[in-house]
Formats: sequence, C-alpha cells, structure tokens
Amino acid sequence: MKILMVSMASQHFFKWVEQLENAGHEIYWFDVLDSKQKVERISWINQIVGWKLRWDYPGRFFFKSKFPKIHNFIKQFNDRSTARVFEQKLLEIQPDVVHSFEMQLSCLPILEIMEKKSSLPWMYSSWGSDMFYPEQIGISHFLMCKTLKRMDYLITDCFRDFEIAKEKGFNGKFLGVFPGNGGFEFKSELILPLSSRKTILIKGYNNKIGKGITIIKALTSEILLLIKDYEIVVFGADQEIKDYIKNNSRFVNSTIKVYLRSEFIENNKLMKIMGQSYIYIGNSLSDGLPNSLIEAMGMGAFPIQSNPGNATAELIDDEQNGLLIQDALNHKQIEELIKKAILNPVRLEKAFSLNISSVKEKYDRESNRFKIVELYKSIGKNKN
Repeated sequence: MKILMVSMASQHFFKWVEQLENAGHEIYWFDVLDSKQKVERISWINQIVGWKLRWDYPGRFFFKSKFPKIHNFIKQFNDRSTARVFEQKLLEIQPDVVHSFEMQLSCLPILEIMEKKSSLPWMYSSWGSDMFYPEQIGISHFLMCKTLKRMDYLITDCFRDFEIAKEKGFNGKFLGVFPGNGGFEFKSELILPLSSRKTILIKGYNNKIGKGITIIKALTSEILLLIKDYEIVVFGADQEIKDYIKNNSRFVNSTIKVYLRSEFIENNKLMKIMGQSYIYIGNSLSDGLPNSLIEAMGMGAFPIQSNPGNATAELIDDEQNGLLIQDALNHKQIEELIKKAILNPVRLEKAFSLNISSVKEKYDRESNRFKIVELYKSIGKNKN
C-alpha cells in the first residue's frame, strides 16, 4: 500500500513512522512545514522536503531577522502554496491513503485538496489539544467540523477526543487510542526502587496551554521543607520559570536543576531521571494524555497531573495510583496535592508497581507496533 504521510518534522512523528519499517508499505512523507533537510533516521522513507521556496536567496535569514517587513513582502511571492504542491505530489504518487498528524498544520492546509479528492481515504491522528482546545490554538469551529466530516479514519491519544470528534461531525472509522509516538520503551534497569528515589520531577512548559509556573508557585516554604532531602528537577522550562526561582529567596536552600526548553534533553536521559523520581508533576489547561506523564508513570514516578476534560482520569484513578489537579491555575490546590503525596508514602508504595505494570501493558512500544502494523493492513483491506 502507498501511504502519504503529512506532518511537521517532529520526534513524535518519527517514532510513529519508524514502527512501519519493513512492514511492506511504500511510504512518503510530505514535510508540511518544509524543514528543508532529509531526516537520516527515517532514510528508508520517500521524503518530500525543500519544496517551499522558489528561490533561497542569499541573505534571507539576515533580512528575516533585521528587516522583517521586507522579508514578509518577499515571502508572499517566494513561498509556494502548500495546497498546490501537495496536490501535485498527490498526482505524482497516487497514494492509497493520506495520513495527517495534528490538525492545524497537517490537515487544514490541504483540506481543499482532500475535499476535491473525496474518494481518497484520509486518516487523521489527533495530537494534544486538537480536539479539546481548538479555537485557542487557532482552529476555528467551522474548519474543525469541516475537516472531521471529510475524515475517513481517526486515531486519538485519549477516548475523550473520540467523543468530541463525533460531536463535531466525525462519522468515519475510529482506529483506536494510541500515544502520538506510537509507544514507549520502558527500560527496567533504569527503574530504581521507591526507597532509593530522591528526585521531584516537574514539567516546566509555561505558555498559553502549559502552566508549569503554577507548580513552581505551589512550592511554598512549607513544601520545600517537606522535600528538603529531594532534588527538584524542572525540564522543558520557559525562562519565566527560571527567573521566578532565581528571584525568590525561599528557593535559596533547595537543590534545583532547571533545564530550559531550548536545552534539549535526550529521551534516554529524561527516562533515566524519571526512573529516579519519587513524584512527577505536570500541569496544563489543555492536553490529551501527555507522553511525559505516561513515561513517568511507566518508570515508577507517582503522578500529580492536571485533568483537562477528564482525559487524564482515563489513566489516573484519583487518590489511588495518582492525584488529579482539577484547576490548573490554582497553585494552592497543587500545594495541597504535593503535601498529600509526600505525607502518605503508603499510597505511593501501593501505586508504584501498579503503575509500572499497567502502563507497560497499555503503552509498550513493541506491543503497540504490532497493533499499528495491523491497523494499516485493515485500511488496505477496506480499500480493496
């Protein structure tokens, strides 16, 4: 089967498509944002890159940084239309199915073309906030409904988003719930026993959706005293968080390591930290089932996580194998949850083995690989 995949260059996408190597398909990747370079790790795929610019003129980056108005004026004439180039590639490749990853970047720019090609099966993997928080991330209700009505196949990362998709007009075949990257490798040799763990791990994303700053504000003097024997590690942090910690004297005697979002941490290193973490805390206004939450639980860290639209409740049974944040903007609530976790080690002990085994059962990469290969086979059979 010929599969044309439409996605930006992302680790989630690369890990997903790697599961299809040697599965017998002819796979093409339309790099929808055009990163201009082929990706070595998926060199076995036909990669459509370097299509965006008519002329990559000398000094383009200089003009972009120093004279943005001139750059944007030239850009109007120099950038090729995503829809037109995609349509041309459709004619050349003649795929059996198109698979788009994420809505705003990988569905909306090609919607008009896919509507013209109404008999061509279209498959969509919903990521993160696509379904739950569309208008806040730039997806209008009208275009969302229009896209979902055209879609033949749907994959989500939580059941919540399947229900939302149906409400918005999806009437195709639901292919199941899978993490955006397909699955995870949980290395048992990196999973320390609970008694040896001395790290509190915090996801520091802080933007319109991520609210890591609320977690940091929840680390009051009382909480810092309770966790004085632990190292606090904040990963994926924005500068606001680093500045807040630096400018607040209550953190002076705490051991805190902050990794800015710009300071890329290799996944193996992050998984090792998770395998040493006593508690993991993540907080956002919107998400599906966050990959970092799944990884942390699979590596044995006790989760305290926000619960937008009850998606996280699909994985965390509140006050049993984790604690749910119901108000992502309320640092007092998060403070109480951290206190509740620290003062009840018996709860953490009970959750430890349960989380490791249940998450591995649901999200193990090798098991999911088999399911994903079969998923594409089912689409091929339907087409025939």
